[in-house]
Amino acid sequence: MTSPADRIDVHAVTEAEYADWNRALNTGFLREPTVTEDVLDARRNQFVPGRLLGAFDDGRCVATFRSFTQEVTAVGGAFVPADAISNVTVSPTHRRRGLLTRMMARDLAAAKERGDVVATLIAAEYPIYGRYGFGPATWTSEWTIDVPRTGLDPRWAGPEDGGRIDLVDGEDVRKLGPELHERLRRVQPGAVSRSELWWRINTGAVRFGPAWTEPFYAVYRSAAGEVEGLVSYQADDKWGDAKQPLNTATVNWLTGVTPAAERALWRYLCSIDWITRVKSGWRAPDDLLPFFLPDARAARITTQADWLWVRILDVVRALEARTYGAAGSLVLEVVDRDGMAGGRYRLEAAQDGASCTPTTESAELVLGVGELAALWLGDESALRLAALGRAGEERAGAARQADALLRTSRRPWCPDLF
Repeated sequence: MTSPADRIDVHAVTEAEYADWNRALNTGFLREPTVTEDVLDARRNQFVPGRLLGAFDDGRCVATFRSFTQEVTAVGGAFVPADAISNVTVSPTHRRRGLLTRMMARDLAAAKERGDVVATLIAAEYPIYGRYGFGPATWTSEWTIDVPRTGLDPRWAGPEDGGRIDLVDGEDVRKLGPELHERLRRVQPGAVSRSELWWRINTGAVRFGPAWTEPFYAVYRSAAGEVEGLVSYQADDKWGDAKQPLNTATVNWLTGVTPAAERALWRYLCSIDWITRVKSGWRAPDDLLPFFLPDARAARITTQADWLWVRILDVVRALEARTYGAAGSLVLEVVDRDGMAGGRYRLEAAQDGASCTPTTESAELVLGVGELAALWLGDESALRLAALGRAGEERAGAARQADALLRTSRRPWCPDLF
C-alpha cells in the first residue's frame, strides 16, 4: 500500500513553480499567503536554479528549503566555503512525514559533492537541527540600555579621539559597507560573507514587501579620515505624560573594526535627543558594549540565545582551516549517523598550522559531529560536553586538552540573520 508520504515529490523548484513555493513559504512562516507580483519580482533575486527545493503533493507546494553560497570565518581568519540554509518550512497539513529530512539529505549531499566544508543556518527552533548533525557554534546577546542611567555626559558633542560621525544614506552604505564588513570578517570567527544582494536588501534598494521603513545610517571616521564603523538604526515615537519623550533607538546592525569606532557609535546612539533607551540588536555574548558605559549595569541583557549552527561536512578541511591556541595532538572519534563526516582523525596542532589525518589509532575523545561543530569555532568546552554526557574521554585529560587546543580568548560571533 502506498503511504501518503510516498506520493509527495521532493525536487528542485522551477521558475514556473516559484510563485507557489513562495505561497508555501509564507504559509509556513504564518504570513499572509498571497504573494504580490512586486514582491515576487524582488524575491526572484534569490532564485538560483538547483538551490531551492520544494515538496509537492498533487502539484501543490507543501514544504520549502533554500540554500546559497556562503563563506564563514574560521578561527585565525580563513574563509571556509559553506552551504547556507534558509527558508525552511513545512505546511501544517504535512508535518511529521519526513519532508524536511528528505530535503536536508538532498541539499547536504549536494553541498558535500560541491566541496563545501560546512553547512550553516540560524535555527528558528532549538530541537530541530541537532538530528541532522548541526551544533550551535555561536551565541548572541541583545542589550537594552537605560540611557539616563548610563552616567554619560548629556553635553557630548562628538568623539574625543579626533574622529567624527556623519549621517549618510543607503547609497553611501552600499559603497562603504562591503569593504568595512570584509575587514571585520577577516578577524571575527563566526562572521559570514555578505553578497551585493544583502546590501541592497538591507538598504531598501530591493524590497520584499511594503513594510520597509527607511532607517538612519551613521558612519564613524577616524582622525585620519578612515571609515571604521557603520550603524543602521530606527527610532520609535513614544511620549509619556506631560509630553515627556520616551523614545527607543533600535539597532539593525552595527559594524566597528576598532574599539574606538564601537565606542563612538554607541556613545552617539546614547546622545540622540529624546532617546531614553537603546536596543543593541544581536551582539557577541562578550561584546564590549556594557563597559563603554560609566555604569555598566545600565545595559542589561534582554535576550541571549544560540545563533549560528554549523554542520561539518569535511572534518579534515574544517580542522586544518583554523588556527590553535597551543601545540599538541589529539585523536578524535567523530560519530556521524548520516555517514557524511564520521571517522577517526588525528589532529596535530602547531603555532604555524595544523594537520588532520584519518587514523586507526585508539580514540582519545569521542563525540558527535554536532558536538565537534560546537567546538570548531572555539566557543564550546569539551569539558562541559563531557560533563553533559555528550563527549566521552577514552584517555583521561583528553577533554581538557581539547579545550586548550580549540577554545578561543574571545567568543565567536555571527552578526547576520539569514
